[in-house]
Amino acid sequence: MTHPLLGLAPLTAAHFATIERRVAALLATDNDVVIMQGEALLPLEACIRGGARPDSTALNVVTGPYGQTFGNWLRDCGAKVVDLAVPFDTAVTAAQVEQALAAHPETDFVSLVHAEAATGNTNPVAEIGEVVRAHGALLMLDAVASVAAEPLLPDAWGVDLCVIGAQKAMGGPAGVSVVSVSERAWQRFAANPRAPRHSYLSLLDWKERWIDTGRRALPHAPAQLEMLALEAAVERIEEDGLGAVTARHAAASRAARAGARALGGGVVPFVGEDAAAAPVATTIRVPAGVDAAEVVAKALASDASLPLVAGGGALASEMVRVNHYGPDATEDAVRKSLLALGAALAESGVKVCLEAAARAVEETW
Repeated sequence: MTHPLLGLAPLTAAHFATIERRVAALLATDNDVVIMQGEALLPLEACIRGGARPDSTALNVVTGPYGQTFGNWLRDCGAKVVDLAVPFDTAVTAAQVEQALAAHPETDFVSLVHAEAATGNTNPVAEIGEVVRAHGALLMLDAVASVAAEPLLPDAWGVDLCVIGAQKAMGGPAGVSVVSVSERAWQRFAANPRAPRHSYLSLLDWKERWIDTGRRALPHAPAQLEMLALEAAVERIEEDGLGAVTARHAAASRAARAGARALGGGVVPFVGEDAAAAPVATTIRVPAGVDAAEVVAKALASDASLPLVAGGGALASEMVRVNHYGPDATEDAVRKSLLALGAALAESGVKVCLEAAARAVEETW
């Protein structure tokens, strides 16, 4: 018996182009949209390799681990990199970006992460985009964790390169990603002699072989499963309504933060200000002397399906993350996660109030 996911017919160019148009509508963009076969690091690196060059200066905003990665790529391209780093438990401000640009007027490229799922913060892209556009620099945005979790309007905000992935709030696969490319960005790529060509990292190849030829023949055979899953994720958002989907993520964030505060025992949200908290995930700081990774392991022992993970890297011992995105952007998932976390903390000797946390989640939602 043939498995239903085997023996699929090849994806046609017309079908591929239709999926592109639906993703563009999701982003409310009139810019070209390129769908790439790979996790979102692929188009993110492609944007930097195409946009950075030895005679350029890049302002790299660092509000989490991905900003650090972008800085490494920019330096590898030979660009002069100015890192604007802020504490990972807060967000950068438009005023800070404006000051950095004033101090380095030669800056022509800015890289920014919208929402940092790893740290739970989100940055005010609309205000930052206005500052960057007034300066005349190109703006690249990592919106992988923010798409479908909070408002995302790349054209209105002056974003030249907007990269999204389907695996978080969209509830889709991790093996496909998308970048919207402005005309200014295409011009910059074309003028960069070091921009990748004849390469899987080449956005210019996609433009010349796919977009400029009228999208009649695909430059390679797309992965049907990932493309069909991306289409299904977009279709589900269309049916539910993008506003309803983002509202559900916002409600999950508010409920998770209220529940964490109500637990007591020194448990607090890692990102202090509500305005700086990302709707896609809530990060929680555990009390001093408690190992976050051990607490998460205890919580998951009771229910391995909970969207709980310990922080990464240096934050592994002090931070817990509730990944309330996609199918887990529900009151039930938030409540169960906090109750399991609270029970694990109590087992570790922390005095918490599970009833207060559950009540806070219910009332806030």
